[in-house]
Amino acid sequence: MQYIDINCDMGEAFGNYAMPNDELLMQYITSANIACGFHAGDAEVMQRTVALALKHGVAIGAHPGLPDLQGFGRRNMAINACEAYQLTLYQVGALYGFVKAAGAKLHHVKPHGALYNMAAKDAGLSLAIAQAVKDMDASLILYGLAGSEMITAAKQIGLATASEVFADRTYQSDGSLTPRSQPNALIGNEEDAIAQVLMMVKQQQVVAVSGEAVTLKADTLCIHGDGAHAVDFAKTINQRLKNEGIILQAPVSA
Repeated sequence: MQYIDINCDMGEAFGNYAMPNDELLMQYITSANIACGFHAGDAEVMQRTVALALKHGVAIGAHPGLPDLQGFGRRNMAINACEAYQLTLYQVGALYGFVKAAGAKLHHVKPHGALYNMAAKDAGLSLAIAQAVKDMDASLILYGLAGSEMITAAKQIGLATASEVFADRTYQSDGSLTPRSQPNALIGNEEDAIAQVLMMVKQQQVVAVSGEAVTLKADTLCIHGDGAHAVDFAKTINQRLKNEGIILQAPVSA
């Protein structure tokens, strides 16, 4: 029996402005990564998004990012390991409070954007992030790019992990994501994206832009919620995975 989690970044708005896709997407995912205020989100949005996730039975995760609202957390910043620890602990703690107040339990942590990509290749940053997560709550699961330093660091300190793959991103031969600055970073064709997902989930492989097959572990699948057809794609990939006999559920901490 094969299992996969479908996760999506949520709550990336401010105040009274609601992300129009968030509630619709909740129907088709199994875990939500909720922005914690540094790259997006604020107290009102965090509370509202936690409530949405609980309404739909979706596992709740913290989505900490770099303090860069203008760049949406997608621009690299020169931070050290101590700073990575602090900003992770600070943001996870904020969402942890809202989740606890709602009578629920935080399930996972997934870094956002540039922080995620920087840590994927930097052992020091990865270890700092993983340690912050463990110090907050040792039962949390760290979501990280499959085969990355983040997965290695979490395992090194005994923190549960979920290896993440992406539906609409292309891959390099070393298993890293193609940088968004490159024209071929995103997969625009829905059928191509679905084919990539099915290969990653069923065969634990992906075809890199170079044409070679790369082995990877797929525990959780990230879909993006900000595209024009995001909801339709979420619905389609949810159904296609079920049609293949794949069980959709959030990862379970050992």
